[in-house]
Amino acid sequence: MTGMSGRTSSIWMPEKGLPGYAALERDAQVEVCIIGAGIAGMSAAYLLVQAGRSVIVVDDATVGSGQTGRTTAHLSNALDDRYFEIERLHGAQGARLAAQSHTAAIDRIESIVAKEEIACEFERLDGFLFVPPGESPQILEREQQAARRAGLIDVEYVQHSPFNSFDTGPCLRFPRQAQFHPLKYLTRLAEILIECGGRIFGNTHVHRVQGGAKAQVTTRNGQVIACNAIVVATNTPVNNRLVIHTKQAAYRTYVIAAPVPKGAVAKVLAWDTGDPYHYIRIESPLNSNTDMLIIGGEDHKTGQAVSTEERFSRLETWMWERFPLAGPIQHQWSGQIMEPIDALAFIGRNPMDDPNVYIVTGDSGNGMTHGTIAGMLITDLILGRENAWEKLYDPARITPKAVTDFARENLNVAAQYAHWAAGGDVSSVEDIAPGEAAIISHGLNKIAAYRDEAGALHERSAVCPHLGCIVKWNAAEKTWDCPCHGSRYKWDGTVINGPAVSNLTTAVHAK
Repeated sequence: MTGMSGRTSSIWMPEKGLPGYAALERDAQVEVCIIGAGIAGMSAAYLLVQAGRSVIVVDDATVGSGQTGRTTAHLSNALDDRYFEIERLHGAQGARLAAQSHTAAIDRIESIVAKEEIACEFERLDGFLFVPPGESPQILEREQQAARRAGLIDVEYVQHSPFNSFDTGPCLRFPRQAQFHPLKYLTRLAEILIECGGRIFGNTHVHRVQGGAKAQVTTRNGQVIACNAIVVATNTPVNNRLVIHTKQAAYRTYVIAAPVPKGAVAKVLAWDTGDPYHYIRIESPLNSNTDMLIIGGEDHKTGQAVSTEERFSRLETWMWERFPLAGPIQHQWSGQIMEPIDALAFIGRNPMDDPNVYIVTGDSGNGMTHGTIAGMLITDLILGRENAWEKLYDPARITPKAVTDFARENLNVAAQYAHWAAGGDVSSVEDIAPGEAAIISHGLNKIAAYRDEAGALHERSAVCPHLGCIVKWNAAEKTWDCPCHGSRYKWDGTVINGPAVSNLTTAVHAK
């Protein structure tokens, strides 16, 4: 749902910008209202109009401008949280359904690309999982056995990856993974949606969601969309104040892209098992005599890093140690990942809500496939069709074996409220240089102060409107990030990531 206007830009963003859509200016009525025009929202919209339903998609920026535009677009059934862990948490059948659903998501994207003739550089390739230097490959053996039990019988243990510039050591090879250009894919889905009678409204910020017999979505400007069903596909739910947010945590992940000679680096997907971990892919831009090497990782909890800019430096070091042929960095960006406590996304009816309100969240680092699974599953739920994945992804599920993770994440959130008692980052706004920001204490009040490049000072309350945490400055993206549940705001306090739906309020100074 939310767009970004920070200092970074992903490799997928066109120089001329993404296609825009007019804002909603009057009340509307539709069968299904979808909030959020990323991979999940647009997949659901496409499948629903194909099934004959009338659909409106609203986004507070434009199609693909949120986290989908900041992905590295791996399409993989090699899950970040490992099959042996999913099997422990969800049982053997749960692991099989997880493998089945992610495999089906890749297949569905491939079939849509073929049917609609979408030029989005979709291609199948192998994926390789390897361990960092000095670590035991035993985890690979465990994962191979668990993946095969889950039905991925072609996963094989190999002695090395196809990379020539460094030795990964033993790997697991996952066949028939895929990659694509996510924004070319979504841009065409949007065009097809409109051709089929669907409607898209950009620059439309949702303020309230109400389910039930008189379901409606109300925008910040007061327009009302009356509907039969509502799908909230906003990275993290903006209609759920607490329940889901106790079961997942927001993380920032970082990405760099640099040119390499054409064909010099094997075109595969690759992931290591480190902590923080790293991931690799190659993009071959059209009409270019070089490839682009895309490296990601160095994750941390949103709002809880000492230095966000340092993460890019670490990625550069990691890349040049392994790929010395890489040229200077041409793109760098970060994205928001929602990590559920039990490794799988939350897709389905919103807990403690009316049954016609659906949510999608908890991408767990596999956002492109989880988002496509969401489109398929939520379409079935709205149409009243049975789906074998419903229970596995049910947002109301309780996973007893994840209780330790649940406690750890919520203790971490509770600890963030200690920032209320802490002093400011600097003692005076005079200490803030142009282009920098800091938290200032004024008695019991906390102020988020940013000085722009021209020297003008901008002050907002540092209290996140969601549940009252104190935000922290993210120098890499020039945003204010909440360390509790991941809400994010532009330098001027405008909300850009939920769960908050309102801006940082006016700063209050102590008298």
